[in-house]
Amino acid sequence: MELTITDRALLAAVAEGLPLVPAPYHAIGAAMGLSEAEVRARLANMAAAGVIKRLGVIVRHRALGYTANAMVVWDVADRAIGRVAAALAGEPTVTLCYRRPRHPPNWPYALFCMIHGRDRAAVRATLSAMIVRHGLEDLPHAVLFSGRCFVQRGARYTGAAAC
Repeated sequence: MELTITDRALLAAVAEGLPLVPAPYHAIGAAMGLSEAEVRARLANMAAAGVIKRLGVIVRHRALGYTANAMVVWDVADRAIGRVAAALAGEPTVTLCYRRPRHPPNWPYALFCMIHGRDRAAVRATLSAMIVRHGLEDLPHAVLFSGRCFVQRGARYTGAAAC
């Protein structure tokens, strides 16, 4: 897809986050001299062309009182990763679930999922219930609680050519 100057400006506008107003696409369009329908159509076209992978929300979970955050890493057989990942990703307290390469012998884990809770005991209880619910008692895993909070933000693009 060949991006126009307007498309590039629209990408820059949404990269900063949507305005917290009842009609964010209308507000972006008004600032750019576009209708809400045109903003939505351009974003849909860029998504269909693969220019935009997705639009999503970044939740500041600590501000909501979820200060115990743990990455649970699992040593799951390759043939079972899809099934286990689908089960874990369907849990309401799991916000991320993805596969990463193993690095044996020190790092056998291939499946990662993030669980947020108000305290460590709540996260451990949630994890224990998930393990029983999905029959994961025999899967080796480790619970890695966050020690620091990193700034979360969406992608930022410069005028440089994308790879």
